[in-house]
Amino acid sequence: MKKLFSTPALTLFGALVAALLWLAVSNMPRQAEARSGAHDEAGRPRKNVAILIFEGVQIIDYTGPFEVFGQAGFNTFTVAEKAGPLTTAMGMVVTPNFSIENSPRPDIIVIPGGDVDPTVANAKVIKWIRDNERNAQHVLSVCNGAFILARTGLLDGLSTTTFYGLIDELKTFAPKTKVLSDRRYVDNGKFISTAGLSSGIDGALHVVSKVRGAGRAQMVALNMEYNWDPDSKYARAALADRHIRKIFGRMLRLESPAVANSTVVSTKGGPEDWEVIWEVQSATPAPELLKLLNRKLSTDASWRPREPDAPTETTASAWSFSGDEGAVWSGRASLRPVAGTPDKFTLALKIERTRRG
Repeated sequence: MKKLFSTPALTLFGALVAALLWLAVSNMPRQAEARSGAHDEAGRPRKNVAILIFEGVQIIDYTGPFEVFGQAGFNTFTVAEKAGPLTTAMGMVVTPNFSIENSPRPDIIVIPGGDVDPTVANAKVIKWIRDNERNAQHVLSVCNGAFILARTGLLDGLSTTTFYGLIDELKTFAPKTKVLSDRRYVDNGKFISTAGLSSGIDGALHVVSKVRGAGRAQMVALNMEYNWDPDSKYARAALADRHIRKIFGRMLRLESPAVANSTVVSTKGGPEDWEVIWEVQSATPAPELLKLLNRKLSTDASWRPREPDAPTETTASAWSFSGDEGAVWSGRASLRPVAGTPDKFTLALKIERTRRG
């Protein structure tokens, strides 16, 4: 067989391969450092942000903070009890970067919400949080992730908040914790909690501002095209519709055999007032339909009828009720037929605070 290379050529080739291997090996630490991003652009060690995820985790609860911390230059990763894919709320399938057995030590821990009950009852995960918070700089809960954090006992004696529809439930669940309903996020120093869903973005930006400065957080928000207002007083749980939701539920359903169909046309207001407008299809005459509504309103014992603005009016009713901390509210319900459409009505319910407690 004819040789492809002569002996000198083989020797030269071998030397070249050896030199390339030496260069590759000698450069490996720097390559690994570049891949892991061990330092930020200023040469400081990057903070590790561990975001806990679990079956049924709410998508925006963990991806919102992930985006914020990632854009801020933090080493951000997900951690689950076990390795392998899991399914989030609404069916997204995601694979965690680490399990609680091999996760890097976090400087910041993020605990999102979602289907939290199994995690609240999971002693291994609760222990992982307690073990790692000792050396962590901050722990951030998002939405009803506050229930997971409360289970650790780390919120005892502190203040917190959660998803607007679970404020009262968290008060019962964590009686040693003060649960606030008028904050988008609550800062206890090390432990920070946010209200629901998108509030986690605000909470994460707040943590970035504490760790890297307000300017860094502002640049992250601008780059995300997120209208971040650190002084925002917006808190979903504090809006006045909480009094209406107590009666009609979160989806504001008008459930009655007399109502064939109903659609929420508008629901808006603020902490001091709120108005809901429904379009209702019903063969029931307007006065009788209003009586059905009045009976529904009276299921809340604090709502009491009062004289309407026009005593002879048969398609409107007036109410007063007590609210938070002794505040007094007034309400008015009115029903009007939709012109040119048989059996269709516009129903409006408006409330406003008339006196603070």
